[in-house]
Amino acid sequence: MISKILTSALFAGFAAGLIAAVLQLVFVQPVLLHAELYEGGDLVHFGGTLNAVQQELPGFDAMRDGLSVLFTALIYTGYAFILVGAMALAADKGHAVNGRNGLIWGIAGYIAFHFAPAVSLPPELPGVAAADVMDRQIWWFGTVISAAIALALVAFGKGWAAWGIAAVLLLAPHLIGAPQPEHFAGPVPPELGGEFAGRALGVGLASWALLGSFAGYFWSRADD
Repeated sequence: MISKILTSALFAGFAAGLIAAVLQLVFVQPVLLHAELYEGGDLVHFGGTLNAVQQELPGFDAMRDGLSVLFTALIYTGYAFILVGAMALAADKGHAVNGRNGLIWGIAGYIAFHFAPAVSLPPELPGVAAADVMDRQIWWFGTVISAAIALALVAFGKGWAAWGIAAVLLLAPHLIGAPQPEHFAGPVPPELGGEFAGRALGVGLASWALLGSFAGYFWSRADD
């Protein structure tokens, strides 16, 4: 069992992580680099006006982009170990795990780790006002755990009681409220912040869907 978990998670995580890294380089990084020009003062945007000479975004950087690919692959490999561990528990209870229903597992992972926290604490660009990082991390971890338990209750719980508890767990972090800054301010245009959040969440959905499919596929193939 341990060998099966290790091989499934390593193959699925690294494959999905490489694809996620490419998607981030194509869709997310350009927005991030654009925002860094505002953070550094190369571009200025206040009161709906733009006062700066047109700046060209930095091009390909082998060291920066290579490390980004490596770290993204490692992060998704870590996610894969969590996902495959949960799949192993489900398989031990008699539930089928394969590439097709692995897609559902991946989407559930996306909801727990990305979408649920982003409802109250969306992805942020550098330079924007934010609450204390430790407070945000504590709230993020609590929300992820709460959402993961809620999704497990929806999937495997029986009766209205389980589903009612799931609903409470999904809502509770947002009713409590994510840590917010005292004042909203920053040099980055809000339109750019919205674009960044949308692209980050979109790439996350695609990456987690692939991760779940790969994990389910490799798990089922390990039985052959």
